Formats: sequence, structure tokens, C-alpha cells
Amino acid sequence: MRRTAFGAISLAAIGALALTGCQNGDGNGGGKDASTPPAIGSTPPTHSAQPSAPAPAGDGGTAKAGQSFKIGEAAQIPFSYGTTTKGTIALTVTSIDQGQPGDLAPLKLGDKVKGKVPYYVRYSIKNTGTTDLAYASVGHIKGLLGDGTEAQDLMVIGTFDKCPSEPLPKGFTNGHTATGCAVALAPSAATKVASAEYWGDPYTLGKGLIWK
Repeated sequence: MRRTAFGAISLAAIGALALTGCQNGDGNGGGKDASTPPAIGSTPPTHSAQPSAPAPAGDGGTAKAGQSFKIGEAAQIPFSYGTTTKGTIALTVTSIDQGQPGDLAPLKLGDKVKGKVPYYVRYSIKNTGTTDLAYASVGHIKGLLGDGTEAQDLMVIGTFDKCPSEPLPKGFTNGHTATGCAVALAPSAATKVASAEYWGDPYTLGKGLIWK
């Protein structure tokens, strides 16, 4: 589902909770844009490492399926969005911040999120290729629980101040950077979202790139 950049959140537009444990679609990683928003609350981050200019890991070559990175470490990856936008980006998960259950109240999801704790997977994107990636969305990022299983995703259509994420801006050419965020839900306060996975094309869910 493509996240709309503007408009108020409504229950009808939220599209409930979904586990993105299925398959790649089109666009970035196939076509479904699972972009979901970052905003920092008062709760300190569970993990954080935000170097001012992260460099791709290793020798700067393309990251391999299943490769692991530290929070704050960049992965050089091929990127595609739709059928015409293609390029190369350095993707970095910069932090995984624990939120509060009350953060979800504006979404009016009621019992669907009762007892669940939101975590905000924040990431940065740097265009390291030669093409303009303007207006593309970088999604397909999900949280993983401590045992490696998938955390539940929360898809938000509209804006969510706790975890804002927008399409890449106009003129997103080589060297430009942007940030994004994805919401992951832990089933209870006793369980934490401990890592994150990127599974956009050419990677697949369960065999993507891991940050922890």
C-alpha cells in the first residue's frame, strides 16, 4: 500500500494492522510501499547510533541477502520504485525507539492495538547513484522481536507525528539524504522490538538485510 503524504488520519484510512510477512509486491521491492512514519516521543531510544556521515559497510559493495549490520551502519543497495525509477542508495537504520501505548490513541484503533507497544524504526537514505530518485518511497522495513520473529506492522495512511515518513523530495540526486520511519508493534510491554529488516527488491522477507 502506498502511503499518502498528506491528509488527516482516520480509522477508515488506517487500513488496520497487517503482518507484512507475505511477499514482495511492485515498486520499491516489488510495488507495495510499506513506508510508515518517525517522530520522537519522550521515551529514550532502545537502540541508537546516528553517525553524521555513515559509510557503507565493508568495501562499499552491494550488501548481500541475509547480511547483518549494526544500528547506525550503512548498507549499499540497489533500489527500484515502480517500473522506471532505479538507482543505488545507502540505507541506514539509525535507531529503534520504544514508544508508549498512548501514542496510538490518535489512530483510534481501539482493541486492535490494546496491550501493544509501538516501536519506531528510524532510517536514513542517501542517494549514492547517478539517477534522480525524486518522489520515490523507501519502504519494506519491518521490526523483529528479540527471538527474530516478525513484529506486527502498523500501516498508516496520512500523517503520524510520532513516526513521520515522506516520499523522497524533488531533486533527490547523488549525495542527497532523507529520513524515514516504520512502526512496529510489540505484543506486550514484556517483549521488545530488537532489530529491523529491509526486504525490498532484490531481497525477500526473511532473507533481507538485518540491523541490530
